[in-house]
Amino acid sequence: MTTEKNSTSRFDFNLVFILFLLFIASCIAIYSAQSTGQYGENFLLKQIVWYCIGAVIIAVMMVFDSDQLKKLSWYLYGLGLLLLGFLLVAPSSIAPVINGAKSWFRAPGIGSLQPSEFVKVFLILALAKLITAHHEKTQFKTIQSDGWLLLKIGLITGAPLLLVMQQPDLGTALVLIAIMLGMIFISGITWKILAPIFALGTTLISVIFYFVLVKPELLEKYLGVKQYQFGRIYSWLDPYNYSSTSGYQLTRSLLAIGSGETSGKGFGTREVYLPESHTDFIFSVIGEEFGFIGASLVVSLFFLLIYHMTRVGMETKNPFYTYICVGVISMITFHVFQNIGMTIGVLPITGIPLPFISYGGSSLMGNMLAISLIFSIRYHYKKYMFSE
Repeated sequence: MTTEKNSTSRFDFNLVFILFLLFIASCIAIYSAQSTGQYGENFLLKQIVWYCIGAVIIAVMMVFDSDQLKKLSWYLYGLGLLLLGFLLVAPSSIAPVINGAKSWFRAPGIGSLQPSEFVKVFLILALAKLITAHHEKTQFKTIQSDGWLLLKIGLITGAPLLLVMQQPDLGTALVLIAIMLGMIFISGITWKILAPIFALGTTLISVIFYFVLVKPELLEKYLGVKQYQFGRIYSWLDPYNYSSTSGYQLTRSLLAIGSGETSGKGFGTREVYLPESHTDFIFSVIGEEFGFIGASLVVSLFFLLIYHMTRVGMETKNPFYTYICVGVISMITFHVFQNIGMTIGVLPITGIPLPFISYGGSSLMGNMLAISLIFSIRYHYKKYMFSE
């Protein structure tokens, strides 16, 4: 037996409040970054417009319930593959090469649009539908059935992953892998299969990392790794030896965050020049102007966001919704961990923006599309009587 709630009580006001705080943090950081940089554009105004569009996306997606999202899943996944495929063959007039990557469509009056930001969400829906359907059809779990599910998850993730790597876009590829791993962990696949695979993967990564440091020419010859990609690893391990080339952004980021000390230099008081500080390195702006306290508050907001989504996933009785929550949590958590990690030198620089704070229309709309699924889950959630 279920009890329906009215529309107002079903709306997730707590999530709105968290997004509002992230919006305020984004506006403050972007305003400061654009006022002290070499930019001639009003990024703050554009970011506000993107947030308004994101609010419309949330309002639209809240209409769709579980059954409708399931029906749309494969269509959206197919659309994502078509966009990624067309991006590779599109002429440079509509898909220019920017910073060595062909990842954006140039839309008149809108600017650049990055389809891979939306493909992340489409992949979450497709994997959630795939895992749910597999468990509905499998009456008795066996190693064979779990192996078949793992293979299907790998194939569904592998298609957009290969297309993204052709751009090339390592950052998005890592996010797709993070989403896949999160979904695998929650899918119920036995550890008798997962443990050897992850052990093998860890060993392979260690071997590749060894060759990067000792025998990079072999990776360049047999795996086609580019020289600039080696530079990212070297500049990450020893940024000050590459401070004038590939390690320039990292050394400036470390200087900006470190100079902010405990309470920061104050709003608008920036002394360290940092290229692209309004996008990938927005956390460095926060660290310099508001110090450890301001940076900790931003990190705390993300903890609240992830905690809230985790509660939503645990409370729902719909497995499809649970898998969606896990996918969105995996995506946003990896974004936050990677972006902040690269600005403080813990992880290599991959060009991943900070969700809801970094400037960028495609990134913000993709994140809003993902968070709209959480709003939809809460809106269509049914409370079961006599249940724990």
